[in-house]
Amino acid sequence: MTLSGTDLSQLLDTAARWAAEDPDPATAAQLTDLIERGKGAGSDAAAARQEIADSFAGTLQFGTAGLRAALGPGPNRMNRVVVRRTAAGLAAFLLARAGGDYTPRIVVGYDARHNSDVFARESAAIFAAAGLETFLLPSALPTPVLAYAVRALECDGGVMVTASHNPPQDNGYKVYLGGRAVEESGRGAQIVPPYDEEIAAQIDSVPDLAGIELADSGWTVPGPELEQQYIASVAALAKPAQFPARDLKIVLTPMHGVGGSTARQVLAAAGFDDVTLVTAQAEPDPDFPTVSFPNPEEPGALDLALRTAEETGADLVLANDPDADRAAVAAKDPETGAWRMLRGDEVGALLGVHAAARLADDGAADGVFANSIVSSRLLERIAAAHGYGHQQTLTGFKWIARVPGLRYGYEEALGYCVAPDLVRDKDGISAALLVAEAAAAAKAAGRTLFHTLDDLALQHGLHASDQLSVRVADLGLLDAMMNRLREHPPAAFAGSAVDAQTDLAHGSPQLPPTDGLLYLTKDETRVIIRPSGTEPKLKCYLEVIRPVGSAAELPQVRAEARSALDAVLDDVRECLGL
Repeated sequence: MTLSGTDLSQLLDTAARWAAEDPDPATAAQLTDLIERGKGAGSDAAAARQEIADSFAGTLQFGTAGLRAALGPGPNRMNRVVVRRTAAGLAAFLLARAGGDYTPRIVVGYDARHNSDVFARESAAIFAAAGLETFLLPSALPTPVLAYAVRALECDGGVMVTASHNPPQDNGYKVYLGGRAVEESGRGAQIVPPYDEEIAAQIDSVPDLAGIELADSGWTVPGPELEQQYIASVAALAKPAQFPARDLKIVLTPMHGVGGSTARQVLAAAGFDDVTLVTAQAEPDPDFPTVSFPNPEEPGALDLALRTAEETGADLVLANDPDADRAAVAAKDPETGAWRMLRGDEVGALLGVHAAARLADDGAADGVFANSIVSSRLLERIAAAHGYGHQQTLTGFKWIARVPGLRYGYEEALGYCVAPDLVRDKDGISAALLVAEAAAAAKAAGRTLFHTLDDLALQHGLHASDQLSVRVADLGLLDAMMNRLREHPPAAFAGSAVDAQTDLAHGSPQLPPTDGLLYLTKDETRVIIRPSGTEPKLKCYLEVIRPVGSAAELPQVRAEARSALDAVLDDVRECLGL
């Protein structure tokens, strides 16, 4: 990076002022060191100047995902200054929504990432000082416990300090609304527009850091009974009268996150006692030492769990991401004899069938199943076959959770909402429990989850999906790739002509506008391309549908579908200029 003498001087002066006001001695010292190194010459000085420039390249923007970024000093990083301003802005927003008629309530939770506890405590201190009735969860707990607490404590707001499955150097600030601050369909859900814009405006209006007051006390720390209420409520979702089987050997990994103890207690309370934790990943560790990327979707992330499953003769592997709002599932495929992780769409379909059976047993004749636009179209067919409605939403549980009459919802990125009345968000712990229940029932019948997927293919056609993710260093490249597609639209995928193209940026009566392109070909192949909302990635979602005449045809149809997906992947890469 090359800066003129004047620009460099101004940048270093701005950084020095930040360091002088920073309440965190660690980030202040980190920035001071960068400043001193940046004054020198050579590659180290250039790297220091680049880091400072990135850290002060604007202000971290508050949006529908709240905040999420690398830890470090400066307005474009996650740190105590940014969190204090955000908390003060959120407090002002909730007070404005109250209009002086009532005292807003807010609950704060946090995971075990670096500085999560610090950010949570300071947020609670700011909320209490602003006059909000404030609850601070007693320890690092899963995100679903915080989402449950928003509704259980009848709060108007909730904050979860987490970066979910992001790399170790990141942290984030996820915001929920509830109580009287939002309409009923959004109570306990993550924020959506226009609330994000209104909160961002309040953050921008916060005075200088010295004007933000932090209370020494005044917030309530709930006892362990809150987590136990969540555990009991989730365990009660199991239906032993309808699905009595519990003979299932489970391997569970929280992936160095905060979900291990909670998930194990839920499984035990529901009758699943044969659970082996992956020892090396059982305890929270913000450095995630055994995985290169703490996301169950990433290659290699489940290697230790699969090895443990082989060693113990397990029937099922269940994995949660570090804040336990997502669930991954692996089992031994009877066709190959090899362990494999099920795709998110496969688990979504399995839970959909299980949800339909459970609802029928309850006599629930109405309701809606929902999934995101990038998830498989199979759920719509499952819902129709069982007499339930279906709704497609934008990506993210902030949208899925708001579907009126929601009974079950999922998105392909391992997110599942099996009990919207308890947790109006994705919940990897309750999803893991119901997967275990379905797997145990299948085992008792001499079958597996893969046999259930075969049944679905025979009934509704084989729905095969895949993804392509393109990670970029420069976010401007995402716009360039999307513009390329808009200017040079593809004519076909895998030899099937594009029959319909939809620019999702225009919105529709069913979907708010979002940056994305949807292509549907004559043979029902679907391709959706969109920038990620939380990572510097372009994400491409592919699905082909093939009819299946008989069980004997399934292997050949699977091979044909895989070949078609590979051809679509090649065409997508060519469209993107890769």
